[in-house]
Amino acid sequence: MKKEDLRIVYMGTPDFAVESLQALVEGGYNIVGVITMPDKPMGRHGSVLQSSPVKKYAESQGIPVLQPEKLKDETFLEELRALKADLQIVVAFRMLPEIVWNMPPLGTFNLHGSLLPQYRGAAPINWAVMNGDTETGVTTFFLTHAIDTGKIIRQQSLPIAETDDVGIVHDAMMKLGASLVTETVDLILEGKAEAVPQEHFYQNESELRPAPKIFKETCHINWHQPVKKIYDFIRGLSPYPAAWTELVADETRMVLKIYQAEKRTETVKEPVGTILTDLKSYVDIAAPDGYIRLKSIQLAGKKRMDIVSFVNGFKELKSYHIE
Repeated sequence: MKKEDLRIVYMGTPDFAVESLQALVEGGYNIVGVITMPDKPMGRHGSVLQSSPVKKYAESQGIPVLQPEKLKDETFLEELRALKADLQIVVAFRMLPEIVWNMPPLGTFNLHGSLLPQYRGAAPINWAVMNGDTETGVTTFFLTHAIDTGKIIRQQSLPIAETDDVGIVHDAMMKLGASLVTETVDLILEGKAEAVPQEHFYQNESELRPAPKIFKETCHINWHQPVKKIYDFIRGLSPYPAAWTELVADETRMVLKIYQAEKRTETVKEPVGTILTDLKSYVDIAAPDGYIRLKSIQLAGKKRMDIVSFVNGFKELKSYHIE
């Protein structure tokens, strides 16, 4: 079968998924339909509906778009069947029921932002950086019942520099993933997609690191950890959703998000959470084995700013400590 004849349904929602869809379209693959999330209400009163990045791109290319509220809805399933897909591709979408992923004769494969079986879950890119890994990657695998556990088709590794934040890794992975998606489709077309069970990559599940969904509580910095761990934690949550801490003085508590920082490993005399600043150019926070120097932050209710702008407008900072 030629790629022009292979009927592909593509499923995705955010910017991360646009790159792979664009690679398929520009590569001449036959995308017969796109499935994405319903439009979201935006604005002060939710009066404006915002389309997903994938929907915007698909419509610009004249590709039919379906936006089901429920993936088991019979009307949606009938519309999906009518597309007569040979293959379905999922990139940054949602968990599919078997009736959907098992529909096309060539199956459904997913692009995942890690070197599976490591970092199964909703936030693999964040957790790899938060854990201080020096390498991650992308994986294509066939969907099955349990999330992120299907047979692996292809993988490609990606180095993580010590100064990379999750935004940098995300963008590099987005481009790498798009290339892997087209490569995977070609393998399937040629009948060479020899998928390997994930169990071949580990001996015991205790070896695996999870990548669960990140909540606000997840992002709270524990200043009693080693300075390297804190530094990696900040990188792994920047620019979104951002690591946070609290500025505390008497009865006042203010949330402070930290987007960029530097680590300074040296002997510390001050208690953990002590703020050291000249109120001109730097702010250091004491950790057990060094200091975190703040570079870019956001105080609750304010805009993101560099540290010089912050201290120039917050001269009472010395009366606070960090929790």
